[in-house]
Amino acid sequence: MRLKGKNAIVTGAARGLGASIAVDLAHEGANVMLCDILVEQGQSVADAIGDAAVFRQLDVAQSEQWAETVAAAQERFGSVDVLVNNAALIEQVPFDEVTEELFKAVFEVNALGTFLGMRAVVPAMRRSGGGSIVNISSTAGLHSSGGLAYTGSKFAITGLTKTGAHMLGPEGIRLNSVHPGWMKTPQTEAVPQEWVASLLPLRTIMDTADVAKLVSFLASDDAAMITGSEYLIDAGSLLMGARDIVDRMAQHM
Repeated sequence: MRLKGKNAIVTGAARGLGASIAVDLAHEGANVMLCDILVEQGQSVADAIGDAAVFRQLDVAQSEQWAETVAAAQERFGSVDVLVNNAALIEQVPFDEVTEELFKAVFEVNALGTFLGMRAVVPAMRRSGGGSIVNISSTAGLHSSGGLAYTGSKFAITGLTKTGAHMLGPEGIRLNSVHPGWMKTPQTEAVPQEWVASLLPLRTIMDTADVAKLVSFLASDDAAMITGSEYLIDAGSLLMGARDIVDRMAQHM
């Protein structure tokens, strides 16, 4: 219960990693507002969590929706202490297929959405005397291991996190980025799991719950002296040359 008394907003929370993060935050004692464009699935996750959770529809690329979401969270919970920017649009196509429209769409969700979330919660966190923002990047935010637009957007998240941590640290607001590798998610379940595991040093594939535990730690006061840091959690995939591994995995999707 290390998050008891804290109130969190999690984006992209209707399924996969975002849902696992919301569940773990609530398990650690936090109240959680789950946000997503997938209303039915998001509401289902919130209902399963129980009284500590509420769902709200949110398009992270829309600043006015962010303002309304933060206001709703403050009205419901009293404060906003934690933000997890998890919503993401994944792209992995050949260079010549990255259109201007696709590039903009990926950056609007992944990079702009992260910035707008940070900007929206900071005033509330200032009033509370501080807070923790956890931005979900990727191994692609450290190494070329994804599509062109996706990798660029994840590197942008890494930069936003570090610069935000430097600027907001004096006000007690911490920012850290989490960089997951290949995980068991609805998007990856079609890939042969034993084959993927054989490529990794730990010979096992992460579950979203593994990443969620790291996020809860960074959101908690146990991480009070940690800010501006990159947390890689990838079962060792970068040790093997992530570009080749991710390309080989993607061929099976």
